[in-house]
Amino acid sequence: MSVSYAIFFLLSGITTVFVGWRIRQRQQRQPLEPVYLDEKTPFHDNIEPLPNFDYQNEEPLQLRPFKPIYHITMALQSATQSTLIHLDKNYLTRILARQNLLQTQTSIVLGSLPESLSPLQELYIYLLKTYLPNRFPSIFSLSPDNTYFHNKITHRSFPLIPIPTDRKELLKTIGETVEEDMFLLREVGGKHVCVAFICCHPSGFDPSTKLGKTLKEIHGPVPGYERIEVGMERFFKRLEGGKRVKRVNWGIQTHSSLYSPSTNHIHPSDESYTESTPEEIDINSCNLRVELQSLMRLPDSKALLFSFKTFLYPLTELKRISETEAKELADAIDGLSEGNVPLMKVYKGGVKWGKVVCEYLRG
Repeated sequence: MSVSYAIFFLLSGITTVFVGWRIRQRQQRQPLEPVYLDEKTPFHDNIEPLPNFDYQNEEPLQLRPFKPIYHITMALQSATQSTLIHLDKNYLTRILARQNLLQTQTSIVLGSLPESLSPLQELYIYLLKTYLPNRFPSIFSLSPDNTYFHNKITHRSFPLIPIPTDRKELLKTIGETVEEDMFLLREVGGKHVCVAFICCHPSGFDPSTKLGKTLKEIHGPVPGYERIEVGMERFFKRLEGGKRVKRVNWGIQTHSSLYSPSTNHIHPSDESYTESTPEEIDINSCNLRVELQSLMRLPDSKALLFSFKTFLYPLTELKRISETEAKELADAIDGLSEGNVPLMKVYKGGVKWGKVVCEYLRG
């Protein structure tokens, strides 16, 4: 599910989105039930503290979500509030890079509509006042009077009282505090519309083009989206306040950039692409790109929060650690065109780099 890897079950891509054809058939025969998490625990209290967390010694999550044959499926799991945000040893490097993007690529990496102010303020206060200081107390703290939030790694402080009213500043603060990219959606006329975003790690799409768009409009380039359009809207509508689900999406990129608004994807109607040669691809720059995606409804504003953290795994390192996993990844690349959406291999760019990358992974 990636809107170009980034928003795949929400925003542009859905490279492994919500419902497969058979799942949707079943949903047409019976009501789609909400995904329930821990109903006994209040939303704001469902945070497990990590009092001695040392981000400098925390390795990134190792995610391997690929399968031999690609099928569009829901692939959702219930998730707790505790795992909404992930920190690891790459935190400071990535936050500094995000700060630079927020200054140099502002119009691309963040945007909002006036109606997003209420959910933006709710998200801002939840992250800075409740979630981060409770989850990572060794890194984030509040002033004695609870009017300021302080980041001990970047040495940046931000106001909590009064709550900021500048939408751009709210987004910038969130964007330089956590690595997760975030999109807010509100229901308008029975359809979910993107009303705000902070996205420094887009993969194959320009986030600014998604603002004000419905899910159908957002996912226009995605092959097979029409199959899951109805089921996806229904799921979004039924997700309850304070509930959260997660999924994982993957792709291959032939470079090491997290900020990739114009690469990584090929529109299925574009026939101008050519298969890359070994000389055109530097295997040392190739990465398995994985997004840990999350969908949650904010309990007060009822807006939907779609967020994701991006992980890059160099193919050379992946193969060095496990030749078995390398061969499984090669099988999964071949399998992109063998499931119920054959054009997915085109969309993910596998028609260009697939042969060279698979030969390396199997070699």
